[in-house]
Amino acid sequence: MTSDIEPFHAIAISRLAHKLKAEGRQVIHMEFGQPSTGAPRVAIERAHQVLDSDGMGYWESIPLKQRLARHYAETYGVTVDPEQFVMTCGASPALVLALASSFKPGDRVALARPGYVAYRNTLKALNFTPVEINCGAAARYQLTAEVLAALEPAPAGVIIASPANPTGTIIPKAELAAIAEVCRARGIKIISDEIYHGLSYGERTHSMLEFEPTALVVNSFSKYFSMVGWRLGWLLVPREHLHRARAFVGNMFLTAPSLSQHAGLAALDAHDELQGHVAAYARNRELLLNALPALGLNDIAPPDGAFYVYADVKHLTDDSLAFCKKLLIDTGVATAPGIDFDPEDGRHFIRMSFAVSTPELEEAIARMTPWFAQAAKVRASETV
Repeated sequence: MTSDIEPFHAIAISRLAHKLKAEGRQVIHMEFGQPSTGAPRVAIERAHQVLDSDGMGYWESIPLKQRLARHYAETYGVTVDPEQFVMTCGASPALVLALASSFKPGDRVALARPGYVAYRNTLKALNFTPVEINCGAAARYQLTAEVLAALEPAPAGVIIASPANPTGTIIPKAELAAIAEVCRARGIKIISDEIYHGLSYGERTHSMLEFEPTALVVNSFSKYFSMVGWRLGWLLVPREHLHRARAFVGNMFLTAPSLSQHAGLAALDAHDELQGHVAAYARNRELLLNALPALGLNDIAPPDGAFYVYADVKHLTDDSLAFCKKLLIDTGVATAPGIDFDPEDGRHFIRMSFAVSTPELEEAIARMTPWFAQAAKVRASETV
């Protein structure tokens, strides 16, 4: 029997936010990791051309896969065959495909806690056993080779995410290499979620393929390429796994949207526009980090990449979901409760996305600053 899975609570926050907006409230959406920018201009232009000239159908773009192979060679210095790319309807189906084609029911798969809510729930839905490893501030909320080496018995697999959701932390190059070495020695299959690659604010991101060519890599056009609604992603698989992965994808998902594949190919060459987005995220990151002390939020994960701040609010609440709902109702600012990412300690955390526009972020800070001050006063009076 399929295990019960918990809801994605940020979706409930978003529904409430849209309800308030329909009632005439001005809402700022910081609950999802969703860029406020749209697809690159050249991608939209290409989509218009295709709509006027191509009836489209079930299809996997060979030119797109060839261009992605070139991207991996130029960005990471690794050589992959274009046929190793399996195009999917976003990163979520790519994750399902990676897990379903790699493990058997009951297999144990390790992952960091806190971590993206769908890792845990997808594993449960597929009848695998999630092995959540508490990764606190000392480990920068990330898995380490040392922890994986000590895990008994060795899990069948591990999900690595760098930059991570909800923390934005990046695993350093040397640590990725060490993780790969431990996994090879212990027979642990690596699923590497690299959806936030391209979004970093210091050290560049490294692909797990630089250290372990048998890793399965999940990625998407949703984040760096700002194409959330186009639902286009990929799973990069080793050659020996390709036949099995294609059997699964053909039966479960067919193909990625044809229109999106045409647009995605164009987006891969929109470097200047996309780097402009990264520069905007960097400005927003600094703006929010500078504002956090005034909000009383001094204990955060270091946001090396992605576009999140994961903040400890245990001095204000023991119920992050109720806290986020009240913040939204009182201020119109939507945030994500930590219980989505950590079922044990997440009641003391919230996640804020700074992928909104800079004016929206400035307005959100202006609204939240007095609200957090008042929340601290109320909490203090309750504990006297």
